[in-house]
Amino acid sequence: MLSTPIDGHCSAAADNNGTAGDGALRLFPPGKGHSRGGGEQRWSRASAAAAGGGESDGGKNRATDYDVAYFQSYAHLGIHEEMIKDSVRTDTYRAAIFHYQQYIAGKVVLDVGCGTGILAIFCAQAGARQVYAVDASDIAVQANEVVKANNLSDKVIVLHGRVEDVEIDEKVDVIISEWMGYMLLYESMLGSVVTARDRWLKPGGLILPSHATLLMAPITHPDRYSQSIDFWNEVYGINMSAMIPLAKQCAFEEPSVELINGENVMTWAEVIKHVDCYTVTMDELESVTAKFNFKSMMRAPFNGFAFWFNVQFGGPAKLLGKDNTPLLDHKVYENGSPAKKRMNGNKPLVLSTAPEDPPTHWQQTVLYLYEPTDLEQDQVIEGSVTLSQSKENRRTGGRSFVKESVMR
Repeated sequence: MLSTPIDGHCSAAADNNGTAGDGALRLFPPGKGHSRGGGEQRWSRASAAAAGGGESDGGKNRATDYDVAYFQSYAHLGIHEEMIKDSVRTDTYRAAIFHYQQYIAGKVVLDVGCGTGILAIFCAQAGARQVYAVDASDIAVQANEVVKANNLSDKVIVLHGRVEDVEIDEKVDVIISEWMGYMLLYESMLGSVVTARDRWLKPGGLILPSHATLLMAPITHPDRYSQSIDFWNEVYGINMSAMIPLAKQCAFEEPSVELINGENVMTWAEVIKHVDCYTVTMDELESVTAKFNFKSMMRAPFNGFAFWFNVQFGGPAKLLGKDNTPLLDHKVYENGSPAKKRMNGNKPLVLSTAPEDPPTHWQQTVLYLYEPTDLEQDQVIEGSVTLSQSKENRRTGGRSFVKESVMR
């Protein structure tokens, strides 16, 4: 997922002339009692209470200003264009849908955060009886038009609203969602998948992707330091070294999303968090802390830590293949060991954002040190890392920091 608004791109908007509401679009405005368009209105007291912080939940699931800004950012067409053009992402999802076609055909599917509706349409093409495509941003209006243009309005119903607010009158067999953010958990969209799972997924249902693993490793990247910091030592013959403290603050104060390659990675990666989408809870996502112990495989400047993730498209062990063997025993993957990227026997398809794999729009996320440190081969770096969710802005706020990092 990508949340940064892109200035200059056109964005979707629900109009009031009734055209956006034709077909299967259903609107669930957060905390409002009116429709943003001519679509069908199904706005119950229960969903109104959830959206507006009413008596049913004490305001716990109320849409905040940060939520509104987050959803508005996804109305920008450029964001969806970038995600769809990420062929690693889109091809892997499509391959997973058709691999599990026997569990999708004739079944009910829920697409959480459907965007333009492309995954929902893949599911319809795989034979789903009914697909509910949910998105809280105004791109849902265009998604409904895409569904109509492909003559799928009888199979795909677009629900414009949050999963906390919308209503679905039946349980679902499959949940699919492209919920991953930078550093895996940035944006906290996984919480929406958890909500959908707890509200609608049938026992033994399928979640795609099923598991995710966040990894971390020290990196060397002297060129980045040279370009951002050393540049200020002398500019056109002028000593501008007084700018260096500010340059370090601007360049390294926050995590940087950028592409690195395998040659930058100094050690074997370690798992920071493993997520089982069938069992993960909201409380687990508020803060993640992990200890690490790295042993350098090279002599080079140590510039910071890189994070990346992979997601696996498996299923509950009770899902059996044609030979009556489990499609996935997910406990095998709890240590974060890399899985093969293509279906091989009982192993799941894996979407990887690792530096050594083909690049994706997620790239990698780097926490840079203000000062590089020369590291010797076999030198040990140990400590702990904490990723915490902002209490004010659970969508895109929060902290990522390494503490008690010791080299010996």
